[in-house]
Amino acid sequence: MKKKITIIGAGNVGATAAHWALTRNLGDIVLLDVMEGIPQGKALDLWQSGPLDSYAGTVTGTNDYADSANSDVVIITAGLARKPGMSRDDLLARNVAIVKSCAEEAVRHSPNCFMIVVTNPIDAMVHTAFKVTGLDKNRIIGMAGVLDSARYRTFLAEALGVAPADVNALVMGIHGDKMLPMVRLANVAGVPITDLLSEEKIAEIVKRTQLGGIEIVNHLKTGSAFYTPGLAAVEMAEAVLRDSKRVLPCAAYLEGEFGVSGYFLGVPVVLGETGVERILEFTLTDEEKAALQDSVDAVAAQMQATGL
Repeated sequence: MKKKITIIGAGNVGATAAHWALTRNLGDIVLLDVMEGIPQGKALDLWQSGPLDSYAGTVTGTNDYADSANSDVVIITAGLARKPGMSRDDLLARNVAIVKSCAEEAVRHSPNCFMIVVTNPIDAMVHTAFKVTGLDKNRIIGMAGVLDSARYRTFLAEALGVAPADVNALVMGIHGDKMLPMVRLANVAGVPITDLLSEEKIAEIVKRTQLGGIEIVNHLKTGSAFYTPGLAAVEMAEAVLRDSKRVLPCAAYLEGEFGVSGYFLGVPVVLGETGVERILEFTLTDEEKAALQDSVDAVAAQMQATGL
């Protein structure tokens, strides 16, 4: 039986996620949006590319949550995107209401779904969805670390002149300026980047990673990144749908791991058919602990601002 993936929000991120999901043959796709005609048109366009790309899934565009019933995975991308001069926190108040409504409706029709939240600010939005849906903590995560780590790996690969796929690097913490690109663990085919790059160059790459989203926003001017965020969400969904036990950095609910409790925070997790199967906890240095605490403080402030 084919799997069913509902993507809520037919904007750039949602439509791109639908495209990536189709090209990976993950199953049948429902593209849902409040705007009449937008999901229908984009879904029809995507569906017609099937003969050219050899995928077997169907694509349905809709404004009705009833069409999302019994989804295996729900990806929430709905919400306002950043524009130049805006921080992710600036979006919080308006996007809380959007994500709350989307999550409630989605879980009403798909009570056993696995939910991936992409809407910014991600750590606060996944907290919002968690509170209003009642989903088990293993069945709901935020997409952030996969995207941030991809940016980190890309910048390192460029500096080193190597294939990005051979760079292993992890970004933890909040999806924002206080994120923690792990320098100590980054390597190229096992060789530490600290043996290959100067401290100054590494610091430059870390800062560029932390500001990776706004760099794109400043170029686009009318929106934010969508190709890699869309693929990052699908990468997570694929790990669940195929039970592939991928180790991916995601905003997961912590209950004592890394000394943190009661918050969604970016950490390495194992994703399989039951969702977050476990969190890979490891010992942090004092400097890393302090940096992670900065993330926790920022997330705590966002959570308080949601009013949930």
